[in-house]
Amino acid sequence: MQDVSKEWLDFLRGQFPAGSRIQTWKLDDPRNTLKEAGTLEHIDDEGRFHVRQSDGGERILTLGEEMFSVHPPEPSLLKLYMPLTASFYARNEWGDWDETGEEWDGRTLLDYEGSILSALVKNRMPEETERGLMHWYGKQDSLDAKVRSAVITAEVRAGRLWGVAECQVIGRLSPEELTSLKGYLSGQASDGWGEGFEQREIQVDGGELYVHLWQSEGWSIQTEAERFGPQQVQESPDDGIPTEAQHSGFGGERSSCGMSEPCPQGEAKDIKHGTTMGGMAFG
Repeated sequence: MQDVSKEWLDFLRGQFPAGSRIQTWKLDDPRNTLKEAGTLEHIDDEGRFHVRQSDGGERILTLGEEMFSVHPPEPSLLKLYMPLTASFYARNEWGDWDETGEEWDGRTLLDYEGSILSALVKNRMPEETERGLMHWYGKQDSLDAKVRSAVITAEVRAGRLWGVAECQVIGRLSPEELTSLKGYLSGQASDGWGEGFEQREIQVDGGELYVHLWQSEGWSIQTEAERFGPQQVQESPDDGIPTEAQHSGFGGERSSCGMSEPCPQGEAKDIKHGTTMGGMAFG
């Protein structure tokens, strides 16, 4: 029995989820002719690839023994919604700024969707071009392998403007991975990326707007089904924010990062495709 480390299995299973397309070839074939082997069903504890063939049969491919390529399925879009609020500071009749700002919720922000979307794009850093906030994730685990990118944008739903983390996901996240992703993005909304964003004014008619991706009370980050599905929670009559509001482990307090730029959490190490390892091509 081949001794395979848990770390290597986690990498393989995260990088190549069920549904990946498998192709094989012969080493002595001068044309490197690729043959369709089937669809990946799972990777067992020995690191072997169990492939379902088109005729219904099963084939098991072993690293180092067969030559084969693995082509993961195209990423799917996962949206995570968070309530938006903002502080608006107007100029008074003498042209001076009012010291006390007005607090606006997502309903009021509907009229400023374009300005907020533009500001969100401008807040992105060059390092985030390929993977968005996942650039700062800094861990080599199954979540890093499955979530190829995550960017913050805004979207109108149910009569209000929401903050949205748009995530490109390969395969399906486990409940534990989804919880980890929500926790990471909650931290970026409250401490890193979001803290920097809310300090940057947005010029609007009559004053300046400071938009908050996170609030200390009544805040949650939820999938589309959780937020808007048939089982969504009742909205409170005063501010419309779901009353079940989860703080994703932050307990209503911001963490101690204290940055006005995204929290790196170490350098991200992207997993690249296109190399051959142990007789398997990552494609």
